[in-house]
Amino acid sequence: MELVKLAHRGRLRRLGHGVYRTVQYIPTPYDKFAEAVTLVGSGAVIYGESVLAMHGLALVNPAVIHVAVKNRVRKKLPTYIEIIYPGAALSETEYEGIPSQSVFEAILVCRSTVMTDRLIEAVSEAERQGLISEMEATAARQELL
Repeated sequence: MELVKLAHRGRLRRLGHGVYRTVQYIPTPYDKFAEAVTLVGSGAVIYGESVLAMHGLALVNPAVIHVAVKNRVRKKLPTYIEIIYPGAALSETEYEGIPSQSVFEAILVCRSTVMTDRLIEAVSEAERQGLISEMEATAARQELL
């Protein structure tokens, strides 16, 4: 009830059911990804092209944030969030405290939607940033070529 009062007074901004943000905060590039996962709920992870966009890899800029879940989601979500139901199990990790698919898996998942040249460059950049290991980079290059 206190959150509702603070939102009514203008101290908080309501983003969705049970999700609020302070009005006075310093925005980061990761805010929209954190909000998307929080709005979808438990078990949600950033998926595919959105993982690459979150790290500035492969020059992708998806119109929506792809969030993968295992169970059906019945919530009414903003239009900038797209729910994905991956058939196979995915490795979950966290980047900047945001549950996410691993960068290695995201690169492989994006083979059908992102140009191969950009993905190969993304592998090199991800390895340089320490997001994937040397062994994963070698495996990704082999898969992409």
